[in-house]
Amino acid sequence: MRVIDDLRSGTPLTLERMRLWAVVLLAAYSASFVFLLAGAHGLNDFEGRPLGSDYADIYVAGLEANAGHAAEIYSPAAHHAAEQAVFGEKTPFYGWHYPPFFLLIAAPLARLPYFASLLVWQAATLGLYLLASAALLRRSGVTNRSWILYALAFPGVFATLLAGHNGFLTAALLTGALAFLDEAPLLAGILFGLLAYKPQFGLMIPLVLLATGRWRTIASATLTVAALVALCTVAFGFDIWPAFAASGKFTRTFVLEEGRTGFYRIQSVFAWVRMWGGSIGLAYLLQGGMTAGCAASLYRLWRTPVPQDIKNAMLCIAAILATPYSLDYDLMALAPAIGLLFADGMTHGFRPYQKTIAAALWLSPLLARTIPALTHVPVTIPILLAGFVLTLRYATPEVRANARTSLASA
Repeated sequence: MRVIDDLRSGTPLTLERMRLWAVVLLAAYSASFVFLLAGAHGLNDFEGRPLGSDYADIYVAGLEANAGHAAEIYSPAAHHAAEQAVFGEKTPFYGWHYPPFFLLIAAPLARLPYFASLLVWQAATLGLYLLASAALLRRSGVTNRSWILYALAFPGVFATLLAGHNGFLTAALLTGALAFLDEAPLLAGILFGLLAYKPQFGLMIPLVLLATGRWRTIASATLTVAALVALCTVAFGFDIWPAFAASGKFTRTFVLEEGRTGFYRIQSVFAWVRMWGGSIGLAYLLQGGMTAGCAASLYRLWRTPVPQDIKNAMLCIAAILATPYSLDYDLMALAPAIGLLFADGMTHGFRPYQKTIAAALWLSPLLARTIPALTHVPVTIPILLAGFVLTLRYATPEVRANARTSLASA
């Protein structure tokens, strides 16, 4: 069939069409933000939510830490009251589920007025994401700067800007660490260590570092985490750690197992099972199988003579598949994988379905929340699985040697 042939070859995905889609999406994002700002009143949008929504959580946590009440941010009732005091009584609850490390960023940002703080946060982390992407793609031999258009139009950018969340920071740290893994292993370790502020995305990282004997990177990451622990203890007091540990039960039950924020928002096998009425035990079982499968596949892949770009792309995809808890803005972690898959195809030739899968990964944040909310069909997980399995399949030297399609000639 013609459709299957087009999906296999990716022929319809010409540079002209991809560029047009990117421009259209950027225009749509801009119009959405204009509409949002036009309907705002004070610090809130037209629905009464804080502008930047989830950034309200980060900002208020910083305010509380600066006031000497850092441990109280792990009390849902106390933290919600603090949010309402800043943004009004109708403010929804935005929970703080991070390790204390993130307060080292939130506290300085909270010394600024809210809008200035939000602007600095978004601009700084977006800039870091672009700088890290440039470093990674340059190492992969990409010299054409047209990638910036696709990096900015990536729907994960819109999701992160809309939520005011930390997707850019996660993507920047992961991308930067992969960019410097070979040439500056100590720096890569520091960046991996800083990623401990979002520990659920670090499940696969120690595995691949151990599999390839990157001892300097491991040591650097370990020392970085130890330094963060010491800094947090000095800055916020020892009580911050028992409070964080005690909050784990609330996060696990209220947010993950019960899905009070909406299972359709969570991009994981665990949430998929729960959204379809599966038991908590079944959800953990299937998520555990997914995590174990990712771990076994990555361990094998990273120990074989496959180009590092493919290994890095697989790690980024697995980082999301392996965790039971990730949201649409967390799909920013796919950005380096998408760039690497396209760079690899441009250089070595695209394997069957590679262009199609890369394009589907690029679009996935646009579909991640809306489609499940309307249909209970979690489209992101099948896309991620297809990307992981097909890339693993076509990573072998024999299959790579048979690649014929190229984006440049499409």
